[in-house]
Amino acid sequence: MSSKEKQHQTNEGGQDAMSFWSHLEELRGHLFRSAIAIFILAVGAFIAKDIVFDHIILAPKEPYFITNRAFCWFARLISTPALCINQNPVEIINIELAGQFKTHIIVSLIVGIIVAFPYILWEFWRFIKPALHPREKANSRGAVLVTSLLFLSGVSFSYFLIAPLTINFLGSYQVSSMVANQIALRSYITTVTMVTFATGIVFELPVIVYFLSRVGLLTPEFMKRNRKVAFILIIGLSAIITPPDVFSQILVGIPLYVLYEISIGISRRVNNERPE
Repeated sequence: MSSKEKQHQTNEGGQDAMSFWSHLEELRGHLFRSAIAIFILAVGAFIAKDIVFDHIILAPKEPYFITNRAFCWFARLISTPALCINQNPVEIINIELAGQFKTHIIVSLIVGIIVAFPYILWEFWRFIKPALHPREKANSRGAVLVTSLLFLSGVSFSYFLIAPLTINFLGSYQVSSMVANQIALRSYITTVTMVTFATGIVFELPVIVYFLSRVGLLTPEFMKRNRKVAFILIIGLSAIITPPDVFSQILVGIPLYVLYEISIGISRRVNNERPE
């Protein structure tokens, strides 16, 4: 029985209290199912250790990775060898006794969250859907699909482009030829996973703009007037979620600004549909 049905069965005096506790119980169920999905997928990732690490996490630093091969092909095409990246893979070392085991657990959990993200969104949608009016439900149709696609687009963009370029730049950068780069396992994993996950989250900008426009907190006129401020904020956000190299920040900043311009159109459409 849904929370609304429970609410209608209560008397007027106890309706608010019953509504609160029934909603809280329903939310607990959605959170529990989301946690179970993350756990199952994390266990699967833990078992598939060779695939997750050798063919996914550690692959962007290897010459055979698709992005690295594409850059090398383009470098040969225009006779610019410097564009051929990650041909000498960085050496990854572990300096903690339990470092590899802890990394295995953390990476499995992150993979579980990323893969389960569409399901988590669906559970969240199931929780808020009963509270929406019919028109709001109609306008929000496909929200889970769009949100999931934006997140996965951000993850893919970061994994296939930002990650290999960042690894090439930071892994080959030297202050002196007398200082060799031996990258700690945790440092490498943190860079690849956090940048990838964070980029997926910030790609949700159009969805955030949609809901803020829907409740009247954001207008296309406001977004147009503050393009310069938005540009500065995007550069700052890119600097936060990427390693400290300008090239990676630019690579993240460009699609974010494009999404901002798309979000202006989304806000305009939402405001045009709002009744006078």
